Order: sequence, then structure tokens, then C-alpha cells
Amino acid sequence: MYCIAEISVGIYILLINSPFSIVKYLIKYVLLSRELANSSLKGFLALEIESLSSLQKLILDHNTLMGSIPKGIGKLTNLIVLNLSTNQLDGPIPSEIGDMPKISKIDLRANRLDGAIPPELGKLTSLTELRLNNNSLTGTIPESNDSTMVSTNSDGQIGLCRLTQLTDMDLSYNYLVGDVPTCFKQIQRLSMVGNCFENNGTTNRPDNQSGLRRCKSRSSGNSATWTRAISWKENTVISIDDDLLANVPKISRQELAEACEDFSNIIGSSHDTVVYKGTMKDGSEIAVVSLSASVHYWTSYVELYFQKEVVEMARLNHENVAKMMGYSKESDPFSRMLVFQYPPNGTLYEHLHDVEGCQLSWPRRMKIALSIARALRYLHTEMQPPFAVAALTSSSVYLTEDFSPKIIDFERWRALLTKPGLSSGTIVNGSFNNIMDSRHRRFMDVQANTFAFGVILLELISGRAPVSKDTGDLVDWARKHLDQAEEFSKLVDPKLRNANHENLGIVCNVVNLCIDAEPCRRPSMNMIAAILEEGIDTSAATVLRDSSLAWAEAEIAMS
Repeated sequence: MYCIAEISVGIYILLINSPFSIVKYLIKYVLLSRELANSSLKGFLALEIESLSSLQKLILDHNTLMGSIPKGIGKLTNLIVLNLSTNQLDGPIPSEIGDMPKISKIDLRANRLDGAIPPELGKLTSLTELRLNNNSLTGTIPESNDSTMVSTNSDGQIGLCRLTQLTDMDLSYNYLVGDVPTCFKQIQRLSMVGNCFENNGTTNRPDNQSGLRRCKSRSSGNSATWTRAISWKENTVISIDDDLLANVPKISRQELAEACEDFSNIIGSSHDTVVYKGTMKDGSEIAVVSLSASVHYWTSYVELYFQKEVVEMARLNHENVAKMMGYSKESDPFSRMLVFQYPPNGTLYEHLHDVEGCQLSWPRRMKIALSIARALRYLHTEMQPPFAVAALTSSSVYLTEDFSPKIIDFERWRALLTKPGLSSGTIVNGSFNNIMDSRHRRFMDVQANTFAFGVILLELISGRAPVSKDTGDLVDWARKHLDQAEEFSKLVDPKLRNANHENLGIVCNVVNLCIDAEPCRRPSMNMIAAILEEGIDTSAATVLRDSSLAWAEAEIAMS
């Protein structure tokens, strides 16, 4: 297995299973010649990086780096700046990172890092900036109560309290619990929001300086509610309030019941969710996703996870992504619901594989393909951290009256709400470790979305369903015709009489890239969208000119 670094269209540099000299040259070029932040780099951090002990800056943010941070990074004893933010790195922060005595800035935000914050960070006495926000870090902040820590200053403080040079720290939007160390009051710029600290973040500093989200007690008389629950450690208590959802519209269950005809208008269901269609009083059509969960399974960790997901989905803002209009959250009867705008023209699957499919002319299909590509580019590159659609299919792409596609992520809750006996991934009591496993399953690799996009492209050009009893697997069938350009025409939907063969060649080449069996060889949606934008004409004039021909084809097909 090997992976690639995507430098520009058509240029690839091997990172894994490459000669050491190539890897060493690449890293030296990155660090000693220029920075490669936001350069569409794709692959894994090579283990050989540990031999480059003279490196002073490792700046690879805003790329698509995957896998874990090598433990050998601790051997970069001359490193001053480490910036791996906004990638897809996972696993724990290696404790060896505390072996770099000269480092002053560490930025690992917006990845998928999990586990505890290593106490060895307390040895980095030159550190001035630490950014670990927007990850999945767990446990308590390492400080003076942990006897296993090895870093101690003259005052007996250990762990992060030894970082007296620290002026900028961001630990927000993780799963940290326990107390916020009082020593943090000396940090000039501190952000801890989106965690569950027992002492409510009281550092004797004004909220406008710390950015801390206060968790209010029930006895305080404040209206904001909170939940306390024992976590995976028996002596750890967490607290959650509704401040996280303050900017997301809340809709009452009663209002949704009226809109959805007392929840009788079901348009989809699974073990995990039920989807209703409704019409609000202002006439807007909505889709309501009701989570199939009971209060028995809904622990405080699940509630925190739910709230973070609501906030994450509410910030999506793209013309080809269905807008989340709000949420409903009630205890009697217990319910958790999400409300989306509902495009009224059915799904792409229905238009392609039912009798109405002939309405979609070639230019219209190309416009849909390009619009989906742009939506995925937005989700994968403009959203930080990247947002992957949990189940991207032609059934999750809805069409407006003018056939503009809207992606709706109805299946985002599947892993979280898996019930005992329904699959191997069960969440018996909403335990924290299982929820974190679910988080990683649900924040799927963007490469899975790239593959799914390739399948949708095949559906668009062929008119065939992804899997059919009569024709089998679409990808397996298509591979036989994708190897040679002269075979591309055999993929075209027979209902289409006006397919542009130049466009067909571009799309087939993109499909080949998307459905590569090795995920790390699949290009980013940024690259895919650029290829389609450059090679396919989807101007309004082209689509309009062809619309009458599409209806003519429909009449011929039905005659």
C-alpha cells in the first residue's frame, strides 16, 4: 500500500513506501524552501521524518494528511513551529511531543485527534501558543493532581501549569471534563468553550477574556438547564447547558406535529430515524428527522454529542446543501428532532431510475454533477474541520423545481443510535468510549464521499442503479468500459440521444479517479470540482436550449 501527496493536477509525490531519499528531499523542500500550507497535500506523515533533526518549522496545515502523528516527531529537537492543523489526523497526541525543548508554537486544531492531553506537554517551557481545539480529546486537563506527571516547577506545579510562557491557548470543542486549572488565569488569550468542566471554567477572569462557557447549577435560579452524570470514570461529573444551541432556532414538538399531520406523513424510516414531511404555517415544506432514541439510552455524553452535531450542521451554508432550519428537544415525551428544508422535486435516484428519469437531459445531468461536486468541495475544504456526508447516495440528493440538487444528511445519526441486537456497534448505556467510536465512524473519511460521488456520476451517465438484481453492481459493470476511451460510449444511458462525448470522456476519467480501490489515491473534491468546472459547459443557455429536447426524448421513450 502507498499513498500520495497531491501537489497539483497530475503531479504526485509518493510518501509511503518510497525511497528514503525522496521522502527526505520532500520534507526538506517543504520546510527549508517554502511552506506548503493549503497545497492539497494528501497522504500520511512519513516515519522517516524523525531523522530530520535540523528542521525548525513543520507547517503543513489545511491539507489532507491522514493517519496518526508519528512518535518520532519528538526527535525534532530543533523544531520551533509545529502546525498540522486542519487535516484528518487521528489517534492520540504522542507523548514524545514533549521532547522538543525549543518549540514555541503547536497548532493541531481541527483534526480527529483523541485520547488525553499528554502531561509531557508541561516540559515545553518555551511554548507560547498551544491550539488543540476542534478535536475529540478526552479526560481531564493534566495538572497538579496527577502523580504520574514528570514535569514539576519550583512551586510544585506539574503538567500544563508549568507553561509559564504560554500566552495563547485554545482547548475548545473537545470532550474535556473535570476542573479548569486555576493557573490558566495567567494566560492572556484562553478559549475553553464546548467542553464539560465541573468548575464551570472559574479561573477568576472575566468571561470576555477567557471565552469560557458557564455551566449553571440548578440551585442558582438561572433558567438555563444542565445535566450531571457520572462519566466513564466513577468520580468524574460532567455538566451541560443549552448555551451551545443558543444560535440555532428551536421549534416546538407541537408545531412540528401540526406541520407533519400529527407525524403521520412518513417519507422514510430506519432503525435509527424516522423522517416526516411537513408544511409549516408560512407554507415552507420541511423534512423532520426524528431520532429513534429513548431516555434510557440518552446519557449526558449523548446529549453533548447531539448538541455539537446540531451546531455543526446548522453552520452549513451552501446552495447545494439543504439548510437545517432548526431542532426540537423535549423531555415529555422524550424526543430529539432535526428540521431541514425539503426540496419538493423528489430525489435524484427517483428521477434517474423511475419512469421520470428521461426528463434529465445530458446538460441537466452535467449541471447536477458539477453542483454536487461544488457542494462536496465546500464541505471538505471550506468547512473546518472537514464535514463528510454520512451516507452519500443519489437518494440523499434532493432536487428543487428547477432541478438544482440539495444534499441532505439524514443518516448522520446512524452510528450514535445503534441499539443492542441490531448491529455489532452497540451503545448499551451511552458510554463515552462507544460514543467516541461512533463519532469516528460517523465522521467518515472524505475519501468515502469521493467514491460515492464516482458512483453518482456513473448513475448520471448510465441511468443504472448502483445495485440491481438484473444488472448487478454498477461499479463492477462500469470498470469493464472505463479502461479504454473507445469503450466510454457503452456507458451512456440509452434514453439519452444528445450526450456530449467530450464531456463524457472527462466524466469517465473523473469516475476512474473517484472509484480507485485505494482510498488514499482518490483525489480531493477540490481537484475533482476543478476538473469538471474546466471541462464541462453547464451554462444556463446550454441547459435551457436542451430542455425542450429532453421533453421530446421523454415522449419518444414513452411512445
